[in-house]
Amino acid sequence: MRTTLDLPEDLLNQAMQVTNIRTKTKVITVALEELVRKSKISALKKFKGKVDLDIDLDVLRDRNRCRHI
Repeated sequence: MRTTLDLPEDLLNQAMQVTNIRTKTKVITVALEELVRKSKISALKKFKGKVDLDIDLDVLRDRNRCRHI
């Protein structure tokens, strides 16, 4: 999608420099993807301690089992 944006040039240049991305389009795309990713993580954090999963991580990770060599 094509669009026209009025962006602070120094901010765009700094973003391109710290990410080592050479194009304006790519650096903006990466920034938007990161914004969406962080927003999803934030939404998931709201469920912390509210979901009760009956999972035994030791069993799931195959711990405490006798292994025969």
